[in-house]
Amino acid sequence: MEIERQFLVKTLPALPTEYESLRQGYVALLPEIRIRQLSESRFTLTVKRGTGLVREEWETELSRQEFDSLAMRLCPDTVMIEKRRYRIPLADGYTAELHVHAGHLAGFSYVEVEFPTEAAAISFEPPLWFGREVTEDARFSYGTLAQKDGRKIVRQLMTEE
Repeated sequence: MEIERQFLVKTLPALPTEYESLRQGYVALLPEIRIRQLSESRFTLTVKRGTGLVREEWETELSRQEFDSLAMRLCPDTVMIEKRRYRIPLADGYTAELHVHAGHLAGFSYVEVEFPTEAAAISFEPPLWFGREVTEDARFSYGTLAQKDGRKIVRQLMTEE
């Protein structure tokens, strides 16, 4: 189970020097089946079901060969997402995961925070640098943004604030 809130970010805060470079792609969109490269030697496959604040999530490790094989079989009309993930400690003890994108989503950033319970998520007060919340916006999912026209969807989301 994953409990998280997601927000668009227009103005980046001061960034830590450390980050993770990630690549991820989608081999299915319903349910959302994602492959991700976390490092030169670490790869995962994740299945997510549902939308909004609480979603089912299952994850397992992949070998490089499995990742490469699945990367050649992404959903039609989708591309690999490239991003940097920064972990930023927040005053309330939570950690913000800031995603700064390259590739077809270059210039787009968003932040997510994971929570142990729904009550904790609901009572969370986002910092001022967080932008508009998109947790419950069905248009905001990486499966959607991985589509070749994902940049168009990002522009629509960013101009609605």
